[in-house]
Amino acid sequence: MSNLKPLVAELLYRRCDPAKFTFETTAELDDLSEVIGQVRAIDAAQFGIGMRREGYNLYVMGPSGGGKRTLMRQLLKKRIAPETQPFDWCYVHNFSQPHKPRAIRLPAGMGAKFRTHMQQLLDDLRAIIPGVFEGEEYRRRLNKINDEFAKQQNKAFEEVADVATQRGIVLLRTPNGFSFAPTKNDEVLSPEDFSKLSDEEKERIERDTQALQEMLEKVIHQVPRWRREHSDRVRKLNEEAVLFAVGHLIDALRTEYADITVVRTYLDEVQQNIVESIDDFREPRERSFGQVLMGLSERADFSRFLVNLLVDHSAQPGLPVIDEEHPTYMNLIGRVEHLSQLGALVTNFLLIKPGALHLANGGYLLLNALKLITQPFSWEALKRALSTREIRIESLGQTYGLVSTVSLEPEPIPLDVKVVLIGDRLLYYLLAEYDPEFVELFKVAADFEDEVSRNNENDLLYARLIATVARKEGLPPFDRSAVARAIEHSARRAGDTEKLSTHMESLADLVREAGYWAGQGGQKVVARENVDRAIEAQIHRADRLRARSYEAILRGMLLIDTSGERVGQVNGLSVLQLGQFTFGQPSRITATTRLGSGELVDIQREVKLGGAIHSKGVLILASFLASRYATELPLSLSASLVFEQTYGPVEGDSASVAELCALMSSLSGQPILQAFSVTGSVDQFGRVQAIGAVNEKIEGFFDICSKRGLSGDQGVLIPAANLAHLMLRQDIVDAAAAGRFHIYVVETVDQAIEILTGLTAGEADSQGRFPENSVNRKVADRLKQLAELRRAYGSKEDSGGTRLRPPEEGDAEQS
Repeated sequence: MSNLKPLVAELLYRRCDPAKFTFETTAELDDLSEVIGQVRAIDAAQFGIGMRREGYNLYVMGPSGGGKRTLMRQLLKKRIAPETQPFDWCYVHNFSQPHKPRAIRLPAGMGAKFRTHMQQLLDDLRAIIPGVFEGEEYRRRLNKINDEFAKQQNKAFEEVADVATQRGIVLLRTPNGFSFAPTKNDEVLSPEDFSKLSDEEKERIERDTQALQEMLEKVIHQVPRWRREHSDRVRKLNEEAVLFAVGHLIDALRTEYADITVVRTYLDEVQQNIVESIDDFREPRERSFGQVLMGLSERADFSRFLVNLLVDHSAQPGLPVIDEEHPTYMNLIGRVEHLSQLGALVTNFLLIKPGALHLANGGYLLLNALKLITQPFSWEALKRALSTREIRIESLGQTYGLVSTVSLEPEPIPLDVKVVLIGDRLLYYLLAEYDPEFVELFKVAADFEDEVSRNNENDLLYARLIATVARKEGLPPFDRSAVARAIEHSARRAGDTEKLSTHMESLADLVREAGYWAGQGGQKVVARENVDRAIEAQIHRADRLRARSYEAILRGMLLIDTSGERVGQVNGLSVLQLGQFTFGQPSRITATTRLGSGELVDIQREVKLGGAIHSKGVLILASFLASRYATELPLSLSASLVFEQTYGPVEGDSASVAELCALMSSLSGQPILQAFSVTGSVDQFGRVQAIGAVNEKIEGFFDICSKRGLSGDQGVLIPAANLAHLMLRQDIVDAAAAGRFHIYVVETVDQAIEILTGLTAGEADSQGRFPENSVNRKVADRLKQLAELRRAYGSKEDSGGTRLRPPEEGDAEQS
């Protein structure tokens, strides 16, 4: 008979005393500005934010809903001085290589000014230049040049004509050019008259004509040169006229941007291109039929003089903090958009669009790690940008050589950004293990705590947090009892009486829902009963499957005994998690034993429904049996263990105490009281170890017993190490206080078997013998009997089992 007493009701739930708070309602409390219990994470984050060196990007890890993103925004807001500003970035036309737009960096606010100046310059050019060529002075100078060219040309031909006249020959102008003809008395000779001339005269005329022809050819050969000279003089005149009219505009811009070399160089190129394209300004090109259809104006012809302001920080104080919620490849790196014109895609540098890296350049970029790596090509693009420290806008087709179409190749922009990835721990460790570049680029990890210590200081911080959420959401304030109940629920979520959960989203949801129920009742202050109702409503919305599971037990479809006694049968406790809802459910565990050769069959494992940890727990049972009862005898039994009526995977070792008790019951023949349920892990020496979800497991068995009617004999055995984790429901605490339900804590399997069987477990004496009529003695006697039977009948292998032995080569294919 066990001497252990059930736990008193005060140990089953640690209350938060409302009397320790000095406020009546949270309306009296200040808003919470600091973060609760995240000292390590804050230190790491502050270091990462301040360390402006290559590779010192941050990975902020912890469970979702813990306030990581909010904390990072707060830290960045405090860290960034409003007087510090990044640069603006523009793309302009590259006059030497039009397919490679040029990037220009400008101080914050000057990008918009530069864009406005260039737009104004273009408007002025389009208005002024056509008027230049209509001016009186320009026409006078142009006419003078034309007259000089005409005089020069006429003079040359007149000289040839004069020489011809002196020789009795005339120079004639015809539609096909020039020709010479002999004359007499200033009259051109007809062919008949020419034929009447003497041979000597004909030969002279032919010689003179040949000489004049050569002289004329020399003059004609001079004409193209004179025309070029004329064109050059006209061009210089046009340049002088245009530069005289608009040069002061460009000079003014040079003065405005005198300290920015790249802009002054660009303005020089603009001026040169204006001179080279004067005709475009004088006579704008007529729009094509396609342009008319697309509604394109003549302004598109002059887009090369405009500025694409990619990033503008004129209205943003301090360094940029960009939170990209949808980190696709283009949203990160940027893109070059295209317009469809008559079935063809066209683009120019004005269609270059920025990505999050451009917007965050010089500052900070926050990204969700899971969203980032699940977007195709985004993770590789981010690593490439961080490694090369530049942003190169490329289409995926260009990057991976999928297309050969000529497109824009914008000049890369230097990158100086601090990237903050926010994700869970598993993803961090997977990236660190399988991506060598990850640890080089993200050298700082800020690890958020899942829980904090439960003390008076943190309780008050939680009260201020509740006050902050209530004010922000426009909810009624909480009184002291409601705050105390919310803190107790936070401890329950942490699964520890001495800890509080840091899952702030859950707390905020509870505050909102409690405020809702208070409003439904017309209350101006949220009370404890409103928080209770909010918790019950959350459970009710999620417990449909739990209700169906309990219904199957109560209707006898799942066999769970809560009274009587059975040999080799015990109630174990399992836990199921469906989404965010976790609940416990009792499971029947049975064991059978027989003569064999030391084989312990885990039926779950044999049918591949047992996880590795569960199989480990079963192997520990075999080790315990051999070390306690068969140190000098062969372990001559075959045993089978199974979770009855389970049709899915079984994982974890929290049922190993129950399984061991079922085995000991089967071997000893001592029945187990079915009014009890057991949970706990056991080591090779029979010591009971802590398990998880102890509250849900206890509540699962209590609910079944309660629906069938509490007899006062029912209870649950849990590891003593889990005592600090008990935050049970109020109905269980009340039942324990009334003696209608019992919770025992055990440290060894002997204590557990004594409670379950009502028989003393028994301790071995110096000779290794157990007391008479003890459970251990009955087990030892049975194993001794099996060993004697084995010697009598010979060693036989049980074809139905698998010998528990260290794995050997070839086992992998069978297991």
